[in-house]
Amino acid sequence: MKIYSLLVLALFISTTILGQKIHHELSMPAPETHYFHVETTLTDFSEEKVVLTMPVWSPGSYLVREFPKNVNLLLAKDENGQALPVQKISKNQWEISKGKAKKVTVNYEVYAFELTVRTSFLDKTHGYLNGTSVFTFPEGYMDLGGQLTVIPHSSFKKITTPLAVAKDGISADNNAQTFVFKDFDELADAPIEIGNQETFSFDAAGTKHHVAIYGPGNHDVERLKIDMAKIVEATTAVFGGKNPNKEYWFIIHNTDTRGGGLEHMNSTTLNVNRWTYSPENYMSFLSLVAHEYFHIWNVKRLRPAALVEYDYSNENYTDMLWIMEGFTSYYDELILRRAGFYSEQDYLNIFENTINYVEGQPGNKVQPVAHASFDAWIKAYRPNENSRNTTISYYSKGGLIAHVIDAMIIEKYKGKKSLDEFMQLLYKEYYEKNNTGMTPLQFKTSLEEFLDRNLDDFFAKYIYGTETIPFAEYFDALGLEIQHTELQSAGLGITTKMENGKLIVTSVMSGGAAEKAGLSPNDEIIAFNGFRVDQADLSKFLAMLNHDTEFNLIISRGKQLMSLDATMGILKNNNYMFTYKGNKLGTYWLREKKK
Repeated sequence: MKIYSLLVLALFISTTILGQKIHHELSMPAPETHYFHVETTLTDFSEEKVVLTMPVWSPGSYLVREFPKNVNLLLAKDENGQALPVQKISKNQWEISKGKAKKVTVNYEVYAFELTVRTSFLDKTHGYLNGTSVFTFPEGYMDLGGQLTVIPHSSFKKITTPLAVAKDGISADNNAQTFVFKDFDELADAPIEIGNQETFSFDAAGTKHHVAIYGPGNHDVERLKIDMAKIVEATTAVFGGKNPNKEYWFIIHNTDTRGGGLEHMNSTTLNVNRWTYSPENYMSFLSLVAHEYFHIWNVKRLRPAALVEYDYSNENYTDMLWIMEGFTSYYDELILRRAGFYSEQDYLNIFENTINYVEGQPGNKVQPVAHASFDAWIKAYRPNENSRNTTISYYSKGGLIAHVIDAMIIEKYKGKKSLDEFMQLLYKEYYEKNNTGMTPLQFKTSLEEFLDRNLDDFFAKYIYGTETIPFAEYFDALGLEIQHTELQSAGLGITTKMENGKLIVTSVMSGGAAEKAGLSPNDEIIAFNGFRVDQADLSKFLAMLNHDTEFNLIISRGKQLMSLDATMGILKNNNYMFTYKGNKLGTYWLREKKK
């Protein structure tokens, strides 16, 4: 805390004595064009040349998305209205030759027509933006705070954002509001919803929560207030009952697709199907709420050391996403159990399904979970037809490792401590004390000290290796019997889809019968043993075949007809089955929060 305080003091001196000021103005005069208009004013910068930088990615979503691709011509002028030379010096940087000008005004437009949690969108129904995809910062001044004025279109009456409103920052004339940000990180971390969204609030864990919902759906506001509050309380309890935010914002987009969520320091954006609130889908929505809310602590505050300070122009590599996202994935379901939404059996069914999913992925034996994290930038967010054969999700595999570590801790402390207490320790040590983040070695060392055991073998096999975790050994002490069998069945080893009336191969299993026969992704299967087939027909024919049965396929590859002779292969599937007998430790593990 001492180091951080000195840094804040230094920044205060630099931004007050030297006097540089930055002010962004965001407007949307014609939302049907999908363009946000940005006017950035820089005052009292002494340099003769100023470089403006726009991020190329959004923290929490590990892919370079090249946000500057949506920026039209950037122009600059001085305080007298005279044009200033602007030169593009990299894909995301503009150099302004300002000379002795005391005030520089920069104007540009941003095309916004991608409604995801990490991008920006504008049409006649609403506007939504993430600061990373719209705003710039002067190079060397990322720590400089400033103001943002949002001028809504005349048809938009509400602005929802976690940014603090400036004193006298609300205009009655055009619904404009002026907000303040302490540095670019805060501006980048504050999503903004502009429109006529439905809004409501509730209190939980000593924090005021605001919810803004865009789009029609089958949601029940009064039920959401109760259920979201339960999740907030159960999540906050994991970290000792202390919530770091006085206020928190949920921005929810009801759409025709399901898009997930993105975490921020004191807010989140959730893109969900507008009918997700129906009984058969409601738990997935609450799980998403729990996941993003858990990130308040794990990711936004407790971070890998490599992500404490963002480089917005380049990839930020870490092999710890299996902790940040995997542990969060573990807790998003456990929190629903503790909050009373799942029965014991519901929760165990989810756990069983997760093991079978992960162990059923060929890539689980190819890619270590630590590598899956490091390569998120080039693999996880850029999947292709071969990804199933070569990669594993650090969400699901990391979640399984969190299960195991929790079981180890519960057994070690005889039901007096769990993974909760270890997360509290990490949070205090690597965020509250000095906010340095943690390295992979520090995480491992902290866990070894907490468990009082050497974990070299565990990390070598299951984190940096691809050996199968002996789940039965870890969960026996908690009264959970896990049986593993290998199921075998005849199979071709492909996935397919119908596209414009054509049966298309979407993926081919590595080492399977289809690969041996020469089938490739994107092939069109026309006929089986001389009979034209669609997806249903092919499934019926293959289901009648035994292992080693020979057959013929007619395919089209690049409009060239080909005949392939194939032999039915064997598909091997791992199958894990649970029998919960229960005991004192298991009861502690699966505990429901006391009412």
